[in-house]
Amino acid sequence: MAAGLQPISVDERRQRLNALRMKMDKAGVAGVLLGSTSSLRYFTGVIWHPSERFLGALITADRIDYIGPAFERTKVESLISVPGELFTWEEEENPYRLIADRAAGATFALDGDLPLFMYRALRREIADEQLADAVPLIAPLRARKSPAEIALLQHAKAITLETQRRARDFLEEGVMASDVARFIDETHRALGGSSSTFCIVAFGADTSLPHGPEKDRALKGGDAVLIDTGCEVEGYNSDITRSYVYGDPTPRYREAWEAEKEAQGAAFEAARRGALCESVDAAARRSLERRGFGPGYALPGLPHRTGHGIGLDIHEAPNLVKGDRTPLDLGMCFSNEPMIVVPGAFGVRHEDHFHIASDGPRWFTEPAASLDDPFSNAPAFA
Repeated sequence: MAAGLQPISVDERRQRLNALRMKMDKAGVAGVLLGSTSSLRYFTGVIWHPSERFLGALITADRIDYIGPAFERTKVESLISVPGELFTWEEEENPYRLIADRAAGATFALDGDLPLFMYRALRREIADEQLADAVPLIAPLRARKSPAEIALLQHAKAITLETQRRARDFLEEGVMASDVARFIDETHRALGGSSSTFCIVAFGADTSLPHGPEKDRALKGGDAVLIDTGCEVEGYNSDITRSYVYGDPTPRYREAWEAEKEAQGAAFEAARRGALCESVDAAARRSLERRGFGPGYALPGLPHRTGHGIGLDIHEAPNLVKGDRTPLDLGMCFSNEPMIVVPGAFGVRHEDHFHIASDGPRWFTEPAASLDDPFSNAPAFA
């Protein structure tokens, strides 16, 4: 990890738990059940790959009950940093009965990322009136990032921006998209991030597919290039897209590139504390419509939302989209990516992220400087 950068402390996790308990009390629920999800990591620091076996935690007003398979006891105990008691179940036993026993007839709220099969198993053991939704309790807490979270997000994004810059230098005629993706994965790790959490490398008309093609493709002179990728630092995600041309851009591509840059800027300027999430999306679409794209989701134009929240999940609430009336607040972090799609021809997506500070939105990474030299304003990576 970079010098001076710190993982999330146990004290910060305790503060999160206290905030959750205040919301539980206000909502009239006795506990919150977390599965093997990013919310388990957020509140307790426990990281566990989800599977068919339940592992999680029941958070109540004065304790944490960890629940997991008996044969994993030693490993789970080694992962616990926020103190609590570990309750285990043997393979022939029903973990949902154990959860019901711990709930003791009280109402408790369920992690919104619990799989449906686990929810169904819980309903066989617990009355419907005892079950509530934990999303309204958890999502507002996770949406507002602390300074420690913002620092981790900043470093992840710095790694990916430098990876993007090096990927452009790696390009040569005939290189396969899959080779570029491998280079990006290696570079993410070499710079101190995780492996790529995802990687879209698209050339030519494939750039008009928002999430990339299924088939590999070789780069040709004059091809549009779109690279969208990210990594993790201590679980916190980056997700940056750059669009440019390998060779000489057509006037049509250049016009779209500039229109995309203007739309990204319009969204950023609209992202003021107290503004509604949907108003940021509307600002981007108005900008594109003035350039002849759209309206709405019509193509050529912007086929998806302008942005999404980001943190321990690459996509998390709230979203910059019509219908999301969440007010922007301090610490909220978003992607800003109002893509232009010209079907069958090309796509242009500039994607950078910002967070809401007391004086307005702040970029994590500066947007691409220009079509001809998109990385000229990228700071030296340290």
